[in-house]
Amino acid sequence: MSLVRCDQISIEFGDNPLLTETDLTIENKERIALIGRNGAGKSTLLKIISGRITADRGEITYKRGLRISKLDQQLLDDLDKTTFEIVKDGLVHQQELIDQYQLLSSGSPDRNQLNEMELIQADIEAGGGWHPDKQVERIITQLDLPKNSRLEDLSGGWRRRVALGKALVSNPELLLLDEPTNHLDIATIEWLENRIRSYPGAVVFITHDRNFLSKLCTRIVEIDRGKLVSWPGNYKKYLELKEQADQEEDVANALFDKRLAEEESWIRQGIKARRTRNEGRVRALHQLRKESEQRIKRQGKAKVQIETAESAGRRIIDARSITHGYGDNTLIKDFRLKIMRGDRIGLIGNNGVGKSTLLKILLGQITPDKGSIKTGNHLEIGYFDQVRRELQPEKTVAENVGNGKEYIKLGGKDRHVVGYLRNFLFSAKRAMTPVKYLSGGECNRVLLAKLFTQANNLLILDEPTNDLDVEMLEALEEQLVEYQGTLIIVSHDRTFLDNVVSSVLVFEEEGNVVQYAGGYSDWARRGHKLLETEKPIQSETKKQQEPKSTPAKKSSTNKLSYKYKRELEMLPEQIETLEKEISELSKQTLDPDFYNQEFETRQPILDRLADLQSELNQKEERWIYLEEMKGS
Repeated sequence: MSLVRCDQISIEFGDNPLLTETDLTIENKERIALIGRNGAGKSTLLKIISGRITADRGEITYKRGLRISKLDQQLLDDLDKTTFEIVKDGLVHQQELIDQYQLLSSGSPDRNQLNEMELIQADIEAGGGWHPDKQVERIITQLDLPKNSRLEDLSGGWRRRVALGKALVSNPELLLLDEPTNHLDIATIEWLENRIRSYPGAVVFITHDRNFLSKLCTRIVEIDRGKLVSWPGNYKKYLELKEQADQEEDVANALFDKRLAEEESWIRQGIKARRTRNEGRVRALHQLRKESEQRIKRQGKAKVQIETAESAGRRIIDARSITHGYGDNTLIKDFRLKIMRGDRIGLIGNNGVGKSTLLKILLGQITPDKGSIKTGNHLEIGYFDQVRRELQPEKTVAENVGNGKEYIKLGGKDRHVVGYLRNFLFSAKRAMTPVKYLSGGECNRVLLAKLFTQANNLLILDEPTNDLDVEMLEALEEQLVEYQGTLIIVSHDRTFLDNVVSSVLVFEEEGNVVQYAGGYSDWARRGHKLLETEKPIQSETKKQQEPKSTPAKKSSTNKLSYKYKRELEMLPEQIETLEKEISELSKQTLDPDFYNQEFETRQPILDRLADLQSELNQKEERWIYLEEMKGS
């Protein structure tokens, strides 16, 4: 028997239909990848299957006693709970069954109650047994989780692991994963791949990571114009079958349109023809018209265009013996690099190793502890930051991209901003929607659209693929491959790096950043491993930039007055506090639903984040200045 069967499911929000009379069947041990454009209804479908929301119409049939667990897209927020307590929350239903069985067995059960107890007993044993605490201990051991650590002390990657433990502890027959690779670095993504590959039950997952998708899925289900279309095989096979199906659809539509045009021409003939016309043919024409009206056209493909400035000089950036860190933590040691015009470089490293810090040093936003940066002539820099600070939430998409103007300059020609936004998959109606109502993926598309209107010859992209759907990712890739300027990219998307860059900078042990030819896969084939930085008891921001107060030598501290020495001693703790708050707020803004909140809820967070970042920059500059004074 199938685990889940959805028949004629329909759901809509307002006047926006997501699913229309569509069907889906999930079999045991399947690995189903659910794909579709941002906003197509992927997360909504998982919520319908898990029972969190109810479809407007249709019927869902489950296998009796089916155990379903869902890993949500958002990180867990029970910050005061320990790992053990959070994982045990996944056994609430199991404990309810045990309590129900004990209640029935405490009296003198009749035949019906005995039958009911037999069924409950089978469900309890299938779910893991009669000792929930032992189940929790077992899954914690299997996943190597920090049992007694509180959630607030864990990094994003470790929180993801704890959430997976919560989802797996009930031994579910069906596991639903909504963007499981979010917040994870490459090492943790690969760990998750291995874990899901060995999972004995069925898995339905949403992901934009094509490497993750290709390695795991046995079937792809696409949400296309409100319908669920099943494609057997892996992602490569899907692309082949999808292209063939689109061609066949285009041919069928062309034949239909030709026939409709012929019938419309016939019905408009002169008076003689109308007197003798066949009434059956008239009815057939009416049916053709009805079919034409009901046809949902395939949406246009994403097209990305980057406005390129005149060529810069031959030498773009020259990094000379760069060393930088925070306290005793050296992130970058004696780093040397000459970036020449046309280079395409990817930065690879786990969370917290210093990728964004290196970018800011290359951009001149951070002064390194040692060494210097020389930049070339005629540089026009386009910089995509992880934090979406540039968007004005109350303004529409078009106003944000066009800076309030209806036309933008592209290739020396004026182009209407709404027409330009269609290439980024925004309809005319969506282009006039305030940014505050957009999803996380849509906000990323707006930022890219805005960035690419600005002429540049050096493009620096810090995690540009976050929340983008597969189609938009591939369109971005195509344009970056054709880009004639110089490219520097930070990304955990392995396929994206393989397709775009020609060399990688990898963060290795003891602050060494080493350049290798080729993409991620070329580097991985050499047998290297990424620098491990994530610890179960630290946050990612603490690991990357934890300023530690080092014992000062008596001879050097005497060069500072008492006031300055006291200020220097206090700065590390102040910086750490700021970084922790910035990290928490940044995670909120990366939530796909963040920009769907009311302006009064969301804007104070954005304002606070900007103020904290400004204060942090001032504190760091002051700390570096006093350290230099102390050592001079």
